[in-house]
Amino acid sequence: MPTRAENILVTISGPDRPGITSRLMDVLAAAGAGMHDVEQIVIRGRLNLSLVITVPSGNDLIKELLLFGWEQQIDIDFDVVDPSDGLVRRLGLVVTIIGQQVDPSEFGAVAAVVAAHAGNIERIVRLAKYPVWAYELLITGPDLEPLRLALLEVAHALEADVAVQHEGLGRRAARLIVLDVDSTLIQNEVIDLLAAEAGQLEAVAAITERAMAGELDFRQSLLARVALLAGLDSAAIDRARTRIEFTPGARTFVRTLKRLGYHVALVSGGFNSVTDHLASELGLKHAYANTLEVVDGVLTGRLVGEIVDRAAKASILARIAELEGVPLDQTVAVGDGANDLDMLGIAGLGIAFNAKAVVQAAADTSVNVPYLDAILFILGVRREDIEAADAADPT
Repeated sequence: MPTRAENILVTISGPDRPGITSRLMDVLAAAGAGMHDVEQIVIRGRLNLSLVITVPSGNDLIKELLLFGWEQQIDIDFDVVDPSDGLVRRLGLVVTIIGQQVDPSEFGAVAAVVAAHAGNIERIVRLAKYPVWAYELLITGPDLEPLRLALLEVAHALEADVAVQHEGLGRRAARLIVLDVDSTLIQNEVIDLLAAEAGQLEAVAAITERAMAGELDFRQSLLARVALLAGLDSAAIDRARTRIEFTPGARTFVRTLKRLGYHVALVSGGFNSVTDHLASELGLKHAYANTLEVVDGVLTGRLVGEIVDRAAKASILARIAELEGVPLDQTVAVGDGANDLDMLGIAGLGIAFNAKAVVQAAADTSVNVPYLDAILFILGVRREDIEAADAADPT
């Protein structure tokens, strides 16, 4: 029995059942105890509850709590602590781990990097267990960029993605997401579908290879590939559209973002004859892409209007943000190619999706699992919440 008021950390663990927390609070209230902090989590039916309380001097509260634990068949431990310790801390970082399986070796590798940067893991929350596993770690201590680079290096050796962001309102305040289309929203490259229709697939592939080797920039390669489509009937665009396949999770991703109140936009280096159709199908307000010139029902091999290249993608993102009244630091961009780099760079959060190494290195974070909706976990959305929303509104 304390002879003076003491501040005690009470740690409770054991089988969970309804009413334990309320009965505990009844015991504390009856003893006139003060409460400075409380956190609780239940994992697989096991309760883990910690709280910091003030035990009044001359009070039998400790005995009452031990009796309570015996009655409820739970374990209770006590430690004397400073009540102010942990109440005030600077905002830390959020590390998200995503993988087909996240085993102890992968989790341990991430934890080792955090420790090597003088970081401390304060909280771990599971966000999903299928179709991929995802965990969110709250970290205090390290600076973001050194930790991000170190985790990016480790992630290459792991079968998991590791994302790092600042904790705080900025992460929760994102209200505009701009998506690349080819090999991001959809699994196809539309230029290849049209080239196949024109019998020019090998020639287009050769130009693409030169662009990837750095011999041509995106604009040059785009104009050269479009020129090979000259003479193709415009009905080929409709035929190509029938072969488009959404990336797994794309519809779930967009549907969930819209439910959360996000503006979702498509910005593509492809063609608006496809992106406009996709935007209509998904119920999106904004879609920007290149326009193929068609004369008398035949493609001329030229483009008309603004060419949506690397610089234009970033400019269009900024335009949409201004139009919707969204600050740039509350925007997210998702893409896979070098022509997405400027867009990823100006967004508040740039995400490389199954991207080339140079894009992953430049982006804020990367996702390499084949499910577009896995990006929701980086935004802190839980799989259970997505499914509950779909069950409540299956349309």
